[in-house]
Amino acid sequence: MRRTAVVALAACVALAGCAASIEPPSGPASQLRPVAYDDLPGWRDDRVAELLPAFLHQCHRLALLTPDTALGGAGSAQAAGGKVGNWAPFCAAVKWVPPGDDAAARKVIAAWLQAYSVSDRGNPAARFTGYFEPEVPGSLFPDATHTVPVYRLPKDPRARQETRAQIDQGALHGRGLAIAWLTSPVDLFFLQLQGSGRVRLRSGQIIRLSYAGRNDQPYVPLGRVLVQQGDLAADAVSMQSIRAWLTAHPSQAQTMMEQNPDYVFFRLENDLLPDQGPIGALGVALHPLRSLAIDRKFLPLAAPVWVDTTIPDGRRLQRLMLAQDLGTDITGPTRADIFFGWGDEAASLAGAMHAGGSLAVLLPRPPYKPTPASAQSSDQ
Repeated sequence: MRRTAVVALAACVALAGCAASIEPPSGPASQLRPVAYDDLPGWRDDRVAELLPAFLHQCHRLALLTPDTALGGAGSAQAAGGKVGNWAPFCAAVKWVPPGDDAAARKVIAAWLQAYSVSDRGNPAARFTGYFEPEVPGSLFPDATHTVPVYRLPKDPRARQETRAQIDQGALHGRGLAIAWLTSPVDLFFLQLQGSGRVRLRSGQIIRLSYAGRNDQPYVPLGRVLVQQGDLAADAVSMQSIRAWLTAHPSQAQTMMEQNPDYVFFRLENDLLPDQGPIGALGVALHPLRSLAIDRKFLPLAAPVWVDTTIPDGRRLQRLMLAQDLGTDITGPTRADIFFGWGDEAASLAGAMHAGGSLAVLLPRPPYKPTPASAQSSDQ
């Protein structure tokens, strides 16, 4: 479970020129170790060309920002890929990869990017969870059935001090902030946990909601509260088990949800197609099983990340993804949240996703113009 955080975008200017010269990441503080591409489990089997449209869309987004716009990262990871301008040479190169050509995509990636295994204080074990875009019934207007408001972000800073309990008790009522109405407070709670969602109106029309901000209250994981109170076993915590507990205890559900004072506000997204994912922190639509949320204090947004883990249906997941999102409870260099998409299958897999594995981040090499021969030899 997660929530996205939105990156404040700089003024839209064309990206020009090359990245400044930088030293390759090194040193114990970076928690990064250079690795050959063939040492990434499954590297030769991944259909990396499938990621090209997402790469190109992401590069187009970066081109709207100034070269010094910060993307995050710490230490040498920040130096290598922490600014928009660091990615300009790779973005220029990836445009020439033929669609569907996995071999060419691997060569260009290896020529321009260096892979680094990521560890946390020397421990390379990563922890993966999952998130998805839920769909819930709702209305644009309140009625006897649709009584739970979905609020936009208040302009008044004082209104953002209210806790979940205070908002549930009507602290924002009558301020013209409701953008939709749901049938269930539990639906709203899980919509807020995921940070985006689809609302199906009675007409069959789908409206899209995305994260607009939050109140100034701490985030308290409900699973942890249920474990502390003895209502769930620690190894049984999942989105499904939490929702099942709330459904089975309707008289206690509201009080339980209010144990998490954090509250998420939304905005309507009018330009997303049904086959597009929600907008992530980087400002681009997320791709199922190709986008993930990371902690930008350690790894930069926009960086490709090699993931090696197992998903709840038993499949080994070894593939290249893009760090396009953030999450309140995604903390640490080896912590990542995989976007599973939307629909029932995505909900089932994301809700049960708690797995180990490893990850590697791909960061720009010091800028140079590779020849065809060097690109060939760099296909590690």
